[in-house]
Amino acid sequence: MADADDVRRVALALPHTVEIPSDGFDFRVADRGFIWSYPERVPGKPRVIRLDIAVLFVGDEAEKQALLLGEPDLFFTTPGYAGLPLVLVRLTAVDLDRLGELVTDAWRMRAPETLLGDLDDATVPVVATDAGAGS
Repeated sequence: MADADDVRRVALALPHTVEIPSDGFDFRVADRGFIWSYPERVPGKPRVIRLDIAVLFVGDEAEKQALLLGEPDLFFTTPGYAGLPLVLVRLTAVDLDRLGELVTDAWRMRAPETLLGDLDDATVPVVATDAGAGS
């Protein structure tokens, strides 16, 4: 099980990552978002920033559909994300190793080619948790 602090640790371990000030979390590389907290919108109600759900860049519609169909307990979408290469991730359903893979892959897809060499496979972030945090 992961949480917003785990997302933050993984994202900030990646080179050239910047956290944009927000009510939740919002990470970018070269001004391109790759993971952020889900701004849930319910008609007639104010937007609510969900720290238990992340919006993740996945590259294209084929990858999006593969994730949605292959792991519906982990990934989902909403009509507001139709046609966009983004999925919603239930952080409470993702393990820490998988979170690291997902965030790193999203970073790779958003980083310009000139920055890709700065991510050495030996330095792919591993999520370290404090005692009692995560699982």
